[in-house]
Parts: sequence; C-alpha cells; structure tokens
Amino acid sequence: MTGPVLGCIADDYTGGTDVAAALRRRGLRVVLLFGPPSDDVDIRDCDAVVVALKSRALDAEAAVKMSLAAQQWLVDDAHVKTVYFKYCSTFDSTPAGNIGPVADALLDAMGCDVTVICPASPEHGRTVYQGHLFVGDRLLSESSMRHHPLTPMTDSDVVRLMAAQTTHTVDGLSWQRVRRGPQVIAGALSNTCARYVVVDALHDGDLDAIAHAVDGMRVVTGGAGLAGALGGVVREHDNRSPDVTTVRAPAGPAVVFAGSCSRATLEQVGYAREHFVSYRLDPRTVGTPAELLAPARAWLADHLGSQPVMIYSSAPAGERGPADPAVADQLEATIGALAKDAVDAGAQRIVVAGGETSGAVVDALGIRSVVVDAEADRGVPWCSTADHGVSLLLKSGNFGAADLLVRAATAEVLA
Repeated sequence: MTGPVLGCIADDYTGGTDVAAALRRRGLRVVLLFGPPSDDVDIRDCDAVVVALKSRALDAEAAVKMSLAAQQWLVDDAHVKTVYFKYCSTFDSTPAGNIGPVADALLDAMGCDVTVICPASPEHGRTVYQGHLFVGDRLLSESSMRHHPLTPMTDSDVVRLMAAQTTHTVDGLSWQRVRRGPQVIAGALSNTCARYVVVDALHDGDLDAIAHAVDGMRVVTGGAGLAGALGGVVREHDNRSPDVTTVRAPAGPAVVFAGSCSRATLEQVGYAREHFVSYRLDPRTVGTPAELLAPARAWLADHLGSQPVMIYSSAPAGERGPADPAVADQLEATIGALAKDAVDAGAQRIVVAGGETSGAVVDALGIRSVVVDAEADRGVPWCSTADHGVSLLLKSGNFGAADLLVRAATAEVLA
C-alpha cells in the first residue's frame, strides 16, 4: 500500500461521512479525520483520506484559514495528488458565505487556473440543469432549504450563487455538452476563460464522465456524488483491490441521539419511538442548561442496558418554537455530554442524526479519526474507532430510510 491518492476537505462532519461513504462504495480504503489533522495520524494503509471540518457556518476568513491548513497537511504530509473540496449537495452558502473564498484559496495554494463546481448528487435527488440546482423535482429556492436558519437558499442558479462569492469569472457547461462525454467536457474546461465552471449533471453517468474529464486536476470541487465518481477513476488507474471487510456489531449497549429537525429525521425518530424507550430534550420546559442535562443524565443511567435507547431533541416547527442559536448550542452541548456519559458507562454503538449534533458528539467523545466501513444507507457509513472501541454512525439530517435508526441500533452486522 502506497498511501492515499485522493484527499478530501469537507465543510462539516456529516458531509465528511457522506463523501467517505461514496469513496468506500467504490472499494477504496478510507480514513476519516474529524477536525484539523494532527501529525500522529496513521494514513499509510488507505487509498483516500477525508478531513471533516466544522467550517460551513464560519465566516469566510476563518473557513479559509482552517481549509488551507487541511490542504497543506494533505499535500505535505499525506502526499495526495488531488485535493477535493466537498460542500453540501444543496450548495449551502449565503452571498457572504465561504464556498467561493475557500475554493479561491485552495486553487491559489495549488497553482490551479480552473476547476468545476458540481454539487449534483442524483442518487439523493440533487441535480443541476442549465446551471440551476434542483431538489427532487423542485428548484432549490422552492425547497425546504429556502427556510434554512443559517443558510437560506433563495436562489437556484449556481452560476449566480458562486459569482456572488468570488471575484473570478464563473461559467456554465450545459447537460447537452456533458452528455457527449469526457473528451468534450475536458475540451470545454481547457478552452474556458472562467476560473469556475458549473457543470450540469442529471444522472450518475454524467458524474462518471465529469470525473474522467477532471482526472489530473489538482483541485476539484463538488458534492459527494462527483467525489465517488472520482474514487472510481482512482481505482481504474491504480488497480487497487476493493475493500470488502465485514464488521460485526459490538456487543455493548446502543444509544441513538437525534438533533436534526429535517423531515427525514422526524420520520425516523417517530418510527424509533415505536420500538425503543426514548427521552425528549425540550429546552422550553427548563430554565438553565444544567436543568436540561441533569434529568436526562438520570434517565440515561436508569435505562442504558441490553436494549437500545434514544434521546432526541428533534421536533416539528410547531413544537420547538422560533429558531434560536443559543438554544441550538445548548442542545448540542447537552447531547455531547450525554454521549460521553453513555460511552463511559459502556455503550459501544452510537447512532447520531444531524450534522451539528454529530459534530457535538464527536467532539465530546474526543474522536479524531475513524476507519470508514460500509453504509447502513446511502451516504451513511459505519465508522470504527480503534482508540475508543465504539462503532459510530453519523447521519446527515436528510439522509436515510424511515427505519434507519432502528436498523442501525439493532443490526448484527454493521458492514
């Protein structure tokens, strides 16, 4: 094994698991790092390394600094050939956001003149046509992302969205040209005067064509869909044997934590409540963070055992009140503390729903790196933590079937 060829920088933790899952699905051995890398991480026995940052909601200056540090480590220490900047398939970023500034900084650092912008993930219903991003059959601006509390997406034109975040020229490449294959795409990229080209993609085959066209680029940007396709190109070139490891479920207790209020997670929580004993964290009923944490700790101590349990703050809009960042921080800190309590008490399987919630749990447990195993659902992989003896599943709010939390907490084979 010669070490990783591909290095990815993801702008949040579940974005990191999503892209890691896409690469693992292509048979690559993947190490996932949470937070800025440290010098003592062993990445020799892998094909790709993913650095998951918590930079999506940061201001541009802070996000650039964090991302450049990751890029420098990937190039100087991990010796990767290509750096992939992974953002959400709904291109979560305001005009003052950081996708553009981070991409600019990465291209400057790597001495690159042009790259693609490709958020499409057809398997999750995210497609780009004539430069416009669709969620299912609706424009992004008409989807639930229009009302996102941190990054409300009120425009669907990715060319326009990106142009608002960079001083460089942004152009588009239509699906009619993408469908003609890698040579046409590569030719368009070679002849463009723009620094960024938003490429249409309606099918996974389009992503494969784009991946072959950008093969050799030092910086590529997009969602997990293109990253997975690029992983397939890595396999083709290096003729690396696919990883087909099977992982048995740990024997210790399982705990589900849910903080996302997305439609998918609410459905999953509702289904899990029918199968597990559960406890809801409702900050409206208490006065201080300590008053929220203490009874939840007591409940967890009483119920942690041979059967899975669930602690959740997920609730529909009418049951959670107006958006309040302070309340969100309080809930994340509480769930992080409860996750540490659970692991300290012997829990060996931790299932988490929600990006910010996942970040809180990973940070509270002090987990810095994991080996990525196979998926429980598309984009939702199991992760093995060698130092903690815990199997971890981190789920983006919108991902997974209705029974995912139940399956994850009860399966005998994880991967």
